[in-house]
Amino acid sequence: MPNPTFPVSVVMQRREIQHRWQSEVWEPVAVLPGAGTGEPSIVAHAPGMTRWLYPGHEIELRAADADGYFLNVSTSEPCVFVLWRMEEARAVPCHLTVSYSEASSWMDGGEDVDRVPMARELYAWVSDFVVKNYRPQPKKKIRPESFKSPKDRARS
Repeated sequence: MPNPTFPVSVVMQRREIQHRWQSEVWEPVAVLPGAGTGEPSIVAHAPGMTRWLYPGHEIELRAADADGYFLNVSTSEPCVFVLWRMEEARAVPCHLTVSYSEASSWMDGGEDVDRVPMARELYAWVSDFVVKNYRPQPKKKIRPESFKSPKDRARS
């Protein structure tokens, strides 16, 4: 059975800044339900700020990552993690996830990853998946070494 997917579009923002070593900052500001089609386009422009819409993305859920999704939807601020890269002079979203574990792996690998608030429609979809697929790991009791006999301590 294929993994479920949810079509989305990503809004990336470029802000001009006054800084010694850089003149602009790129960041994702929204992940919108509905993928849309076509090329990236400017959706807002004001002095010092431009927003680009990147249609045609999707979020894929895998049962093996259910614990990462659970961690996300059980927080007070569920989010979507956006991995993006600079291509020529623009920041381009490359991958999206709602798994804390997957996003952590990306960050450990040195990728640019930012979080944006999760839309209600997306939250309901992920929550439903978590209810159906998340099974907490049973906790194992670990007996402290001090309670074991000296001969049993060496076997651990």
